Amino acid sequence: MSIRHLSLIALVAAFSPAFAATPLAAQLTAYASAARSENPAFAGFSAQRGEVLHRTEFGRGKPDSPACASCHGQDPRQPGTARSGKRIDPMALSVTPGRYADPAKVEKWFKRNCDEVLGRACTAQEKGDWLSFVASR
Repeated sequence: MSIRHLSLIALVAAFSPAFAATPLAAQLTAYASAARSENPAFAGFSAQRGEVLHRTEFGRGKPDSPACASCHGQDPRQPGTARSGKRIDPMALSVTPGRYADPAKVEKWFKRNCDEVLGRACTAQEKGDWLSFVASR
């Protein structure tokens, strides 16, 4: 585990003492391992890169969902709206603490949303960066 990754976990743990024992921490650890396999130069996750990923309009997926923020909104602490009009609960861990408790569900939504927004699967680093972003809010 990189120093940067450990620093992020320590920072989040400072705001949430129970974080170290959460499923999200285990997911970030798994994504870090996968990110190192994908890219030996992997140096840790970045909430800032996750925020850029959230807000960037890629234009390679579905035309009506060019960015994560298209449905989830610019502020992950606020609810979003799906293209169908259905309300999406806030993505921020501070508002919806149990949101990332089920790793299979997290993967299901990454698969669907990355395909629709990016037009491809997200990398492990992108997943970890984005989760770091919503965990920091």
